[in-house]
Amino acid sequence: MSALASTIANDEAPGFPGVSFGRSADGMNVALVGEHAYAMVPARGGKHYLASGWRIRRPMPEWTRSDFYSHHGELADAAAFRKAVVQQAEHQREQQALGRREARIAASTPWGASQGASIYADGVVFHGTAGHGGFHLSTERNAKVHPLLRADGGWYEEDEAWAIVAMTFPHLFTAFERRCAERTVQDSWPDAWETIFGTLLQPGESRTKDRRAFEREHANDWIVTSAITSSHEKGFVEVVATPGGRRGEGTEERRFLVPSDEYEIGRFGFVIDEARHPVYGGPSDFIGWQRGRAR
Repeated sequence: MSALASTIANDEAPGFPGVSFGRSADGMNVALVGEHAYAMVPARGGKHYLASGWRIRRPMPEWTRSDFYSHHGELADAAAFRKAVVQQAEHQREQQALGRREARIAASTPWGASQGASIYADGVVFHGTAGHGGFHLSTERNAKVHPLLRADGGWYEEDEAWAIVAMTFPHLFTAFERRCAERTVQDSWPDAWETIFGTLLQPGESRTKDRRAFEREHANDWIVTSAITSSHEKGFVEVVATPGGRRGEGTEERRFLVPSDEYEIGRFGFVIDEARHPVYGGPSDFIGWQRGRAR
């Protein structure tokens, strides 16, 4: 371990579970927090993202990219990787202090039969199922959820709605979970957030609001709905686009050619520049258009 990694492990993440840093067999920055492994994985365009694995039973110098399977967002640089790992260490330490209990509870959830539960507190239980999961709040607990976010029946799925539970009962969650929850509510329920907190979310602070702005701005532009590398026009991507990216029967479609090195989908879709991306009427790599489909 480098001197810098040792300093981080000792000074920035004291206590359980500890942090160790190193390099993988393929040269990635990697770290170990308890039984959770993390890597700074390279991506296209010189970018990197945080990936994780679990219970890798080999020394760090033998780890490889194939050991990591979960994606946790983009990383700006090595310093950002170290910061993210330290946050995970703090998160795990706080989880231990919260004293959540694992249990087997016979329950039918909106996602199937419960196969295991975590009890956060009386009336606040997370259920895992074969394919999904989420929280169930008792009637008394659910009454404490703000009416703009409250779910009838008290079920809150694990992808986004869990954040409503964390925002309502912050003392039951770690600092890392609370930060994630705030961002999730801002992204998914911006109108409720603004009403509850009396604030206006700015551009970049809510994915839903940003998408609405994008859709308003490009309502009449051609937005790509399908894309495929062209085998007929070397160095180009053949795309199908519709006005505003709309789909459905009766929607007009056109094909365009976009240089391969220019085609980046972006957050909400690729916008055709009609002055630079020509309408394409040649042989197609799309099966539907190969059959003589005309627009």
